[in-house]
Amino acid sequence: MLRVPLACHAPGAPALCMHRQALRVPRPASSHTQSQPGPRRAPSCSPPPPRQNHPPRATPSLSPRATPSPACLLLAAGPHTSQARVALPPILGHRFPPSSSWEPRDHPFPALCRASFGGPHPADRFDIYRKVPKDLTQPTYTGAIISICCCLFILFLFLSELTGFITTEVVNELYVDDPDKDSGGKIDVSLNISLPNLHCELVGLDIQDEMGRHEVGHIDNSMKIPLNNGVGCRFEGQFSINKVPGNFHVSTHSATAQPQNPDMTHIIHKLSFGDTLQVQNVHGAFNALGGADRLTSNPLASHDYILKIVPTVYEDKSGKQRYSYQYTVANKEYVAYSHTGRIIPAIWFRYDLSPITVKYTERRQPLYRFITTICAIIGGTFTVAGILDSCIFTASEAWKKIQLGKMH
Repeated sequence: MLRVPLACHAPGAPALCMHRQALRVPRPASSHTQSQPGPRRAPSCSPPPPRQNHPPRATPSLSPRATPSPACLLLAAGPHTSQARVALPPILGHRFPPSSSWEPRDHPFPALCRASFGGPHPADRFDIYRKVPKDLTQPTYTGAIISICCCLFILFLFLSELTGFITTEVVNELYVDDPDKDSGGKIDVSLNISLPNLHCELVGLDIQDEMGRHEVGHIDNSMKIPLNNGVGCRFEGQFSINKVPGNFHVSTHSATAQPQNPDMTHIIHKLSFGDTLQVQNVHGAFNALGGADRLTSNPLASHDYILKIVPTVYEDKSGKQRYSYQYTVANKEYVAYSHTGRIIPAIWFRYDLSPITVKYTERRQPLYRFITTICAIIGGTFTVAGILDSCIFTASEAWKKIQLGKMH
């Protein structure tokens, strides 16, 4: 049997040679010579002479802190001939040449083994978050209290910001423009009013404006509902007005025979312009006169409601726009007289349009602003808490030194 010496020319290999048995490789039989038994020699740990056709290269050294893996030990064992097969792990995936002059420095795997042992990496110098061993730190009771309060405060602010990020915000702005240009210069009006002491055949709606429109007894899209067994009347109607100053009024002017003392006490259930916006985030004056009760007023008095109509645009998150109108109102009650006597009372709605448009836009906080706010909360809270903890710790240590000085 021929003993194959270990390849011990790599750094650290002589120590491994003393604990490794030499590989036994059977010598092929020859017809001319027979193997002569001889004295056994100890494994040689001297490096073999360098090959002439392969210049020596620097062999990567193993980290002194690392423990070589079985695969690396096998690579340092020496040549592998076709007659001496050594079982290697399948992860190596490499066939070694059947040459007796093979050396470990001819294969790059030892360098990979060195990298896997956790040696220093050139990029480690750029680490700005240097780790401090726990043995060099000192926990304190005040530090624990400050840490708990800091975490609770961060959690509270995080939940507050998360709620604001999820909730849709409605932003309003003002500008001078006519937003609903496709309406043809018309505004839809919806009126619902009850007159509990006036018969339905006497109730009528008249419309006037500065463009010369004068319509008495408007009946299109209107309905009269008797109240109190026919004594009163409820008037509901939808009509359109021009975008110019004007008025519409409920009176008895359209009746064939005028009553002597018409009672104009009333309740306004609804008065709106344009489409009604059912949006919870916008509490505007879309139905400012809704619920107005004038039942206790003078029955023979006229009522003037002076309206200022404000165009309104509502834009949702998808960009869809809806047009409506808000209005402000001022009212007065009076008994009108002329040189011929008392004037027949009526309920007047005098309106004018505002050139200012109000726009409501649904917006949600962008993601980058939410992330920036969260980072600012976490970083600022930890910084302030760290400063506070350092001040308390420094003060306590100084107090301890003072107490020790008094004792001595």
